[in-house]
Amino acid sequence: MPVIKVRDLAFGRLRSPDLDAQEEFLTAFGMTRVERTPTALYMRGSDPAHHIHVTEKGDPGFIGFAWQAASEDDLRTLSRHPGASGIETIDEPGGGKRVRIAEPNGYTIEVVFGIATLPPLPVTRQAINSGAEPLKRAGEVIRFAPGPSTVKRIGHAVLGSPRNTETVAWFRDTLGLICSDDVYAGEPSNIIGQFSRVDAGEEYVDHHAFFCMRNERAGLNHFSFEVQDIDDVFIGHEHLRNLGKAEHMWGIGRHLLGSQVYDYWADPWGRVHEHWADTDRLNAANGGNLVSAEEGLRSQWGDRPPAKFIGHISV
Repeated sequence: MPVIKVRDLAFGRLRSPDLDAQEEFLTAFGMTRVERTPTALYMRGSDPAHHIHVTEKGDPGFIGFAWQAASEDDLRTLSRHPGASGIETIDEPGGGKRVRIAEPNGYTIEVVFGIATLPPLPVTRQAINSGAEPLKRAGEVIRFAPGPSTVKRIGHAVLGSPRNTETVAWFRDTLGLICSDDVYAGEPSNIIGQFSRVDAGEEYVDHHAFFCMRNERAGLNHFSFEVQDIDDVFIGHEHLRNLGKAEHMWGIGRHLLGSQVYDYWADPWGRVHEHWADTDRLNAANGGNLVSAEEGLRSQWGDRPPAKFIGHISV
């Protein structure tokens, strides 16, 4: 039995020397500033979560990421686990409580509860006609305003690690994540990547909230954020491309495992952020799969990942 079962990913935490430049990138990426202090920047999506991205001021770095606990009782349970902090009051915008614990590569994992929520941001989307439903927008022309994507929420975090099997076992045993797809190269025993999702029982959740891929170095591969729909992925791509400031890393395409329509961009210090829409959603009854890398780590459509994306790590 796992120590606890987390409910969702809460936010990612980075460190940057220039909060102005970080805010400029994240705003162009489609987030909204919720608060900024002299030492940190807090950005939200259109969903009610207070923030989904935290940047502390300092030398560029990846600090870790946070998960939502189901209850304060789960914080108490986790606080008794070896290596965990006590329950801390969060002295940051949004408040709440947390327990901090290091995962096997030394990065800080926060498990939080009671952070304030905010009213959702208004988002207007037009209906989409399809071959099966050709009159969903009968008599109405579709027009998209130019500008950034509108990020909804954080979807998943991806780590690279030379200890990927140990890392994933820790997340599954400690935080209650379960297997969606384990990916092997050559022999089925040679697991090189693991997609894990939240265990919410009969409730359907994202195909994965965490992915860990074997890498010579440990660190962040990317943070991933859901946008409003597939059009929003393309709208955001065009906006960032036209600005000409951020480096495009990969996309647009549709993954096989998870099935998301994706697009990847790097912030000014090379930390990769993904837009996606339309993921598979599974519950506990769906179980997990063992998949070869040749079959699983490809796109259903779109270009193969460039060399600069494969193995990318931010420490």
